[in-house]
Amino acid sequence: EPSTCNIDEFGSLDAALGAEFAAAANEVLKKAGLATTDIEAIGSHGQTLRHQPDEDPPFTVQAGDPATIATLTGITTVADFRRQDLALGGQGAPLVPPFHEWLFARPGESIVVANIGGIANLSLLPGGGQATTGYDTGPGNTLMDAWIRRHQGLDYDDAGEWAGSGVVDETLLGSMLDDGYIRRAPPKSTGFEYFNLDWLESFGVSELKPEDVQATLLEFTAKSLTAAVDAADPAALYLCGGGAANRRLVERIADRLPDVSVDSTAALGLPPDWVEAVAFAWLARERLAGRPGNLPAVTGASRATVLGGVYSP
Repeated sequence: EPSTCNIDEFGSLDAALGAEFAAAANEVLKKAGLATTDIEAIGSHGQTLRHQPDEDPPFTVQAGDPATIATLTGITTVADFRRQDLALGGQGAPLVPPFHEWLFARPGESIVVANIGGIANLSLLPGGGQATTGYDTGPGNTLMDAWIRRHQGLDYDDAGEWAGSGVVDETLLGSMLDDGYIRRAPPKSTGFEYFNLDWLESFGVSELKPEDVQATLLEFTAKSLTAAVDAADPAALYLCGGGAANRRLVERIADRLPDVSVDSTAALGLPPDWVEAVAFAWLARERLAGRPGNLPAVTGASRATVLGGVYSP
């Protein structure tokens, strides 16, 4: 929170996290039996602390100093992928749709790829010559994770079991679905700055059973996501991100889309836990090749642009 992190603490965190990322990269190289010279570049998104595309002026903040990563690994590092899009009037997010298009698009087949991380975002891949689009639909796991952490001290609701023990409160669900962000037309992006426990508590949830709130939060994620998928009328939906491991969430998504094939991206050849990491490796490759990494139809930027800054070791 801003009140608990001053500029000195942020600077220290930024450098320390860069060192941790570098140590993780070096450990991966060691386990894989690869040398530094085998790697052309590291694509590091960083840890988002603030993403405020609708502020005036808009801004985004990621921690994990890329100069530290490059120095401690000896590998060119590409980072800071969002700010150029913001400077061109875009949302700076989501950035994965062009990668999804590159890897997953099928000619003549309309599909949707949904990344359910803290926030859920969609890539709509029409497959018929129309432009790829995408946007953040709303919360993915962030509210469910925060709520179970408060009430049970757990980092996440394993397979949605706790949500399954509760009953959806239809009044609360209706109020959340009526939120301005959910009703807003794309391009749009959001984060935990908006969808957090303060937002949730504004609906008077303290009067409800905690497990019922969790059940309602799961249904909120499922319904806000499937409404967007349903509007695109795809043949198939492929899930990735941590939410793909939430069995109950996946079941509710499938239940709400009876005419759509629902699977994980593993069916397309890439495990769901790997998709976002590979996407930023791909964006690093595009940066080094001098190719645009954003899609203006997705972010709302005034034009396509090369994304990211390059840090030499």
